[in-house]
Amino acid sequence: MTRHRGLLIATIAVCAALVAACSGTTSSPPAAGIDKIKHVVVIMQENRSFDTYFGTYPGADGIAMKDGQPTVCLPAPAGACEKPFHNAADVSGGGPHSQTNAAADIDGGKMDGFVQQAANGKKGCADPNNPTCTNSATPDVMGWKDAREIPNYWAYAQNFVLQDRMFEPNASWSLPEHLFMVSEWSAQCATAGDPASCVNALQNPDRPPDSGKPKGKGKAKGNAKPGAGGGPATTAPPSTDAEGDPVAPSTGPDYAWTDLTYLMHEQNVPWGYYVVAGNEPDCQNDASVSCAPVKQDAKTPGIWNPLPYFDTVREDGQEANIQSVGNFYNQAKAGNLPAVSWVVPSGAVSEHPPGATSAGQAYVTSLVNAVMAGPDWNSTAIFVSWDDWGGFYDHVVPPSVDENGYGLRVPGLVISPYAKKGYIDHQTLSFDAYAKFIEDRFLGGQRLDPKTDGRPDPRPDVRENAKQLGDITAAFNFDQAPRAPQPLPVHPQPGPASIPG
Repeated sequence: MTRHRGLLIATIAVCAALVAACSGTTSSPPAAGIDKIKHVVVIMQENRSFDTYFGTYPGADGIAMKDGQPTVCLPAPAGACEKPFHNAADVSGGGPHSQTNAAADIDGGKMDGFVQQAANGKKGCADPNNPTCTNSATPDVMGWKDAREIPNYWAYAQNFVLQDRMFEPNASWSLPEHLFMVSEWSAQCATAGDPASCVNALQNPDRPPDSGKPKGKGKAKGNAKPGAGGGPATTAPPSTDAEGDPVAPSTGPDYAWTDLTYLMHEQNVPWGYYVVAGNEPDCQNDASVSCAPVKQDAKTPGIWNPLPYFDTVREDGQEANIQSVGNFYNQAKAGNLPAVSWVVPSGAVSEHPPGATSAGQAYVTSLVNAVMAGPDWNSTAIFVSWDDWGGFYDHVVPPSVDENGYGLRVPGLVISPYAKKGYIDHQTLSFDAYAKFIEDRFLGGQRLDPKTDGRPDPRPDVRENAKQLGDITAAFNFDQAPRAPQPLPVHPQPGPASIPG
């Protein structure tokens, strides 16, 4: 691949300019004013359905109610049924959330499998990230929360934009979703460095180790080392064979297909992928509204950080862009955020059961506050979502886009000085809309399309062009003056109940 790099770059440049002709599809021109956004921040949390967090939010497509009481009751073991209920617990168990569980929860459109799947899930799993697990002895998948438990998330919805038809892009668990987030695909590859050898793998792509960076082979000099003072990692040269092509890391999988960072690198668009490597979410000073996390022992699993295993990242020498979340806080403060940032949590602040809701909310608040307090706020769009439904109840049947999804509905928030105030976006969306926004804003509308990106792979389709996918620019009003920051306390007081009485 490296031998033909010059030809590929030339091809990509031509196709990026003529993407419609190259791909055989048509693309709408970017929304007027989108160039006011110079920084996109994607904050990806874990394992919550839309109905779990916003099922009683006024005006949203939420849990069916009559006189403040839910009208739905799902089948439960022993012939009983279970209704949605207010769950004030800070730690929830959730349910199993693999591809098989997604199909059973949806149940051909009945959306009635959640309680039974949670009851059937494995209990007491040593690995809480195992998608076959239920992390509670008593299933709580029908529980919902409101501003009493998540006042800041509800405040973001009230002050900015709530998306009530945001779907996980794939009907499966965390690793496939994080692969989709950065590459629009989840696959297995038979040959290192060969995108054409990859095949669709919705449920079981090759899994990274739970922690640590990959060791290179061949010319690599060893593991990446953390930079001094929590700075970006320094890495050895990309591992290559005798002909200059990349080889797979020795301690993890080889993701040979094309990811979004490849297109960004070719067009000189800076990016960062920020990982919480086991830090506390809260400010040591409770009066503070923004702070960098404090070191603790928990570590971020590799399933939430797949980029080190992409050939494109190693070949392009971009490993140092995968860095500590402390750098995100520092860059936000200094006004040095890259064009595109992805921010992923540690288990403790992820909201992934058994993580505490309050810890995740405090951590997300600190990230948003850091952007609001910095010079980049007036040119930033922040997208907040949760990677999959985590087995929790949701009543909306996911649209069928292709063999991979969509998956179940999850919460989506847009926070920006150009976001509409108190707007509920009812468009059908998935995380593919984030990639499309990034491509339209920074890449001239270029897509992760095998016909145009110079690295053909056999992915089923071009997800950004799906006819079902809405346009996330509808959440913005680029004609308005940029709105002032609205920082929130990382330890908020409970808000009001959403249902009287």
